[in-house]
Amino acid sequence: MKAVGYRIAGAVDAANALEDVELPRPVPHGRDVLVNVKAVSVNPVDTKIRRGVAPAAGEVKILGWDAAGIVEAVGPDTGLFKPGDEVYYAGSIDRPGTNCEYHLVDERIVGRKPKSLGFAEAAALPLTSITAWEAVFDRLDVRKPVPGAANAIMIVGGAGGVGSIAIQILRQMTDVTIIATASRPETQAWAREMGAHHVVDHRKPLDAEVQQLGIGAPAFVFSTTQTDQHFDAIVELISPQGRFCLIDDPPPLDVMKLKRKSLSLHWELMFTRPLYGTADIEEQHRLLNAVSAMVDNGKIRTTLAEHFGTINAANLLRAHALIESGKSRGKVVLEGF
Repeated sequence: MKAVGYRIAGAVDAANALEDVELPRPVPHGRDVLVNVKAVSVNPVDTKIRRGVAPAAGEVKILGWDAAGIVEAVGPDTGLFKPGDEVYYAGSIDRPGTNCEYHLVDERIVGRKPKSLGFAEAAALPLTSITAWEAVFDRLDVRKPVPGAANAIMIVGGAGGVGSIAIQILRQMTDVTIIATASRPETQAWAREMGAHHVVDHRKPLDAEVQQLGIGAPAFVFSTTQTDQHFDAIVELISPQGRFCLIDDPPPLDVMKLKRKSLSLHWELMFTRPLYGTADIEEQHRLLNAVSAMVDNGKIRTTLAEHFGTINAANLLRAHALIESGKSRGKVVLEGF
């Protein structure tokens, strides 16, 4: 089968940073399903691993943690899907990625593809939807008020892939006021289009930006990027007893700064459930189905922003370069081999 991977970790402009390769077609066992991959999207995790994680000697590492496709075959212990089902999912970081024609994935982290979307549009959604859902409902628990706080959340990086879907999910499923950060006219417009009530400029001090809104100190902050740059402002602007969640990989933070306000700190990694086979791993199957239903009911939309053509090394490298530039909005998707 066709696949795209790398043999040496390195910069996006290095020789053979990604390669087109041929690999054996895998066979499903246990609760795995074999998916004929039709479309994939690219996430910051792809670029981080390509730069810093070397494959085992003589092996090719396959990236990709978003896919939409058709179930080709199922393992003997499966019960959620059958061959022919259209699905979408994000996979697990400890297994080969989705940049291949046929991919094995545990059915408990797979959802039914929205019927109203094509494969490319659907491939934009899984990883970011799981991350956003788990962050706002499982970690921040936004349905539980913070006494005296404004019923509001600030999303740092509101125009990115995670921010784009988090805004939509919150707008449809809660009454929380959404403050998104974005710095350029096009990304500010995108955040508003996703449903943000307010958009502030993260090139300016965020505590002052939020104070000018006049809505009070937000109960929640969800930081998707550049947390270290905004950490002091976040501590200043958030309500006492507020809840703060982040997903990026900042340098060490001085968490003692959270003590005076009794702030709680939450990490969100959407790979935790599949990595550890947690007792509630199937929650990812259920939440993806819920997102799919909301899409088909017209409540939320795909966050696909750019289509980079077929799935090959050259096009994936272009996508990696765009993400590393920090200038992307929404999701970049590739389709077909």
